[in-house]
Amino acid sequence: MTIDEKLSHFYDITVEEAHEKAAAILDEHKAALEKMAEEHKTLSEENAQTQIKAETASARREINKALSAEQLTIKRDWTRKQNQLKEKIFSEVKGLLESFTKTPEYENYLTAKIKEALDFAGNDKITIYLSPEDRSLAEKLQHTTGTAIQLAKDSFLGGIRATIPQKNILIDHSFAGNFEAAYKEFKFDGGPEHE
Repeated sequence: MTIDEKLSHFYDITVEEAHEKAAAILDEHKAALEKMAEEHKTLSEENAQTQIKAETASARREINKALSAEQLTIKRDWTRKQNQLKEKIFSEVKGLLESFTKTPEYENYLTAKIKEALDFAGNDKITIYLSPEDRSLAEKLQHTTGTAIQLAKDSFLGGIRATIPQKNILIDHSFAGNFEAAYKEFKFDGGPEHE
């Protein structure tokens, strides 16, 4: 083998080794880059998932906050509307009571309540009071029931009140007392369920 042939052979072997080493380095570098790309992709996906979870939780909190505020507004509006309806209902009830006090049945009602009070008192001294609005009925009721009737200083919308001082008893068949109790205890139950 001549020197030129040896040099040529040496050159070919060296170039081939250099190509192999370069190919090995490139493969190694490519594998490292692919690994880095995969790690970056995984990290990016994890970060994206974490961000999605955080934004979802934040959106839920905002929705819940808005929902709570809206529920509170609805509840306030509902309560205000109920109060308006309650006032309207009791205004009508008061009007009906006033209308009732102008009927013959009202005089019968007063007579019955006075007799009940007298029966309850038995032999004890009793004082019967009418509301000032019923002044015109006082004399007739005294005659019908056979007992003295006094007019109260303050109005109680109708009905009677009676006292039995010896037993410290107040008999209250006044419309005002029942009206106030009904007003205080009145609640909207929502009515019957519909099918």
